[in-house]
Amino acid sequence: MQKRDVYILAGVLVLALCLGIGIFFAETVETGSWGLSFRTEGQPPVGTVHSGVLKGYDAAFLGDTTEKVIYLTFDAGYENGCTEKILDILKKHEVPAAFFLVGNYLEKNADLVRRMVKEGHIVGNHTMHHPDMSKISDLSAFRKELEDLEKLYFDITGQQMPKFYRPPQGTYSESNLQMAKELGYKTVFWSLAYVDWNNDKQPTAEYAFSKLLPRTHNGAVVLLHSTSQTNAAILDELLTRWKEMGYRFGTVEELFG
Repeated sequence: MQKRDVYILAGVLVLALCLGIGIFFAETVETGSWGLSFRTEGQPPVGTVHSGVLKGYDAAFLGDTTEKVIYLTFDAGYENGCTEKILDILKKHEVPAAFFLVGNYLEKNADLVRRMVKEGHIVGNHTMHHPDMSKISDLSAFRKELEDLEKLYFDITGQQMPKFYRPPQGTYSESNLQMAKELGYKTVFWSLAYVDWNNDKQPTAEYAFSKLLPRTHNGAVVLLHSTSQTNAAILDELLTRWKEMGYRFGTVEELFG
C-alpha cells in the first residue's frame, strides 16, 4: 500500500469515528435544558434530543411534519389576569389547547381550571412545586410531584388528570423521562417558542410576530406563557394568521396518536 493510500484510509477511519461519535451523542439523553436550533425558515428545528430517541420514552417535541398542523400549549405558574382573555379567544376560534399548570395555579384559580376543562382544553401536569426535576433521581419523590397535582386536579374537577407532563423550565434527564413513562405520562416538549415570560420586559407585538411566524412549521408544538400580556394581546391575530397560512390545530392526544 502506498503512503498516499495510507493517508486516505486513515482519513476515512477518522471521519467514520467522528460520525460514529456524533451519532452516539445524538441518540443518547443527557441531563440538560431543552433547546432548539432553527436552521431553515419555515422548517422544523433540531431539538436537544432526536425525535426518535424521545419516542422511546413516550416523549415528543414535534408532530406530523407532513401536515400543516399546530399543537398549541401554554405554561403557567400563576395567574395575572391574562387567561380569561386567552380562553375567550380560543373559544372564538374553536382552537384546542393544552395548559400545563403547577400546584399554586390550581389552588388559587379553580374556576379557570374548570373552565379550561369545560371548554375542551387539556390541563397537563407541570408538577406541584415547579422544581428542577432533573435533580430528582428518586422515583418516590418524582411521583409525589406529579401525584400531588393529580389529587388537586381531581378535587377541583372530579376527573382524573390527563397524563401529559411538561418538565419545569424544560430541564430533564434520562431517568426523568423513564420515570414519567413508568407513571404512564407522555412528556411534551416544544418546537416553537419565544422570550415571552419576563413580565417586567414584555416584547412588542411586532417582535412576537417576527419570532413566531417565520419559524412556524408543520407539526409545530407551540409553547406560549399565559402570563404574557403580549400573548393575550396578539393571540386573536396570531390564530387568524396561522389559519390564513393553512394550518389547523391539533390536540396533544393527537400528537401521540
